[in-house]
Amino acid sequence: MHIRKFDHDYFRRAFLTKTAGLAGAGVLAPLWPMIANGADVSKAYPEELRSIEGYTKGKIKTGDVITAANVEHVKELLTPIAYIEVKEQGRRIRIVKSTTDVSKLFPQAYYEATVKNAGKAIFGADGNIYGPNGERWIGGNPFPDAKTSLEAYANLTLSFSRYNNATFAMKDYDINPDGSIGYQYDWFWYEENTCGRTGPGGNYGPYTAAEFQDKLRFNTVMFNSPSDIKGTAFLSTWFYDQKKFPELVGYVPAFKRVRKFPTNQRFEPLVPGFCFYLSDTWSAGDPMLTWGNYKLVGRQPMLGAVSHNMMDDPNWDMKAHGGPKGESFYEYEMELIPECLVCDAEPVGYPRAPVSKKRTWMDARNQMFVGYHTYDRRGEVWKSVEVAWSRFEKGQNKHLTDGSPTWSWTALMSHDIQSNRISRFCHNKEVDGIKSTWNTEGLYNKAFTDSAITRMGT
Repeated sequence: MHIRKFDHDYFRRAFLTKTAGLAGAGVLAPLWPMIANGADVSKAYPEELRSIEGYTKGKIKTGDVITAANVEHVKELLTPIAYIEVKEQGRRIRIVKSTTDVSKLFPQAYYEATVKNAGKAIFGADGNIYGPNGERWIGGNPFPDAKTSLEAYANLTLSFSRYNNATFAMKDYDINPDGSIGYQYDWFWYEENTCGRTGPGGNYGPYTAAEFQDKLRFNTVMFNSPSDIKGTAFLSTWFYDQKKFPELVGYVPAFKRVRKFPTNQRFEPLVPGFCFYLSDTWSAGDPMLTWGNYKLVGRQPMLGAVSHNMMDDPNWDMKAHGGPKGESFYEYEMELIPECLVCDAEPVGYPRAPVSKKRTWMDARNQMFVGYHTYDRRGEVWKSVEVAWSRFEKGQNKHLTDGSPTWSWTALMSHDIQSNRISRFCHNKEVDGIKSTWNTEGLYNKAFTDSAITRMGT
């Protein structure tokens, strides 16, 4: 008779114990030292967390497709809205092998900075995060082995893209409750981080400029179609002080001028039909200290689209399926993540917010979110955001940034489960002549000033 050292529910008891105290990731051994040393991280977890076959006792295998017929076997590995999508609305999920080389779940330079700077971050008396000499954060995840909800959200907040700067070209499709496409937008996201910059190539933009020392990042969102909103652009300037609201200005073509917008109205669509709000960005779209009551409410394994989601398509397109008319969802490739942090926060800085709390599921290996829900004022689940991530290397699609494989998001779905409206968009190689790029020269002057968004709009 084979006597197992750890029974099938050993990890559940271990996670309960870890959630109650300030413990790092890993069950059989601490996870972060293995990641930092480039080791096989599967050794940090018992057999049932190393593969989907082990977890489901063979009921689900790598290569299987999760549908309504078999989703009950993995129900507890999905967010509540993802489960409803599969069980009731025809969504499919394809299972891939779990990643054991965690360096493939980061941009290479960001991974190296995370390893180099581990243990150097501190919370200042003002609640913000600083480096070892009191400077703004110096790069990588400040808390790679996050033990609290606030530390975990800090990893998301300080660098959205995990690059110095980025341009994302996207085609958005907004799905009506009857499954038809209600709106279609071509739009672009520009991002420039002013601190925590990493990797070869030096500074791309305003990092060393004195007038930017109180800033964290710049973001510009610009819409290029349809014709009635072409040229509409919004510029958000984030302060390093996470108690301050970003400055938000926009260029509206109909008025042919830049105007200031209320920055605390972050729970509304930028354009008609959008289910994705500024507050939803990377599940940390608001300054960290304008939210509060942070709680680590659990640790658990999850299915997440954290790898293998690069499309073998010339423009990186991902095809839709499911819903009443086959237009509602993308077919993500998901793997068993051995440990996720389940983190809650409440919008204490937004007294009129329609949201009572947000819940984020974060992969303990790279501290990136794999699922995000908001709850309405009654405490009922309202909206989800679910992103697919990948190294950009599949078939002929091999993209490098600073000499290393590009790692980024490939698709996003946001689902208002109460109205059954969905926004989904792909990260495309090129849209309307604008290409997706990372770490490029001159992006600040191109996209992050009033004159820049006016020029873009006209």
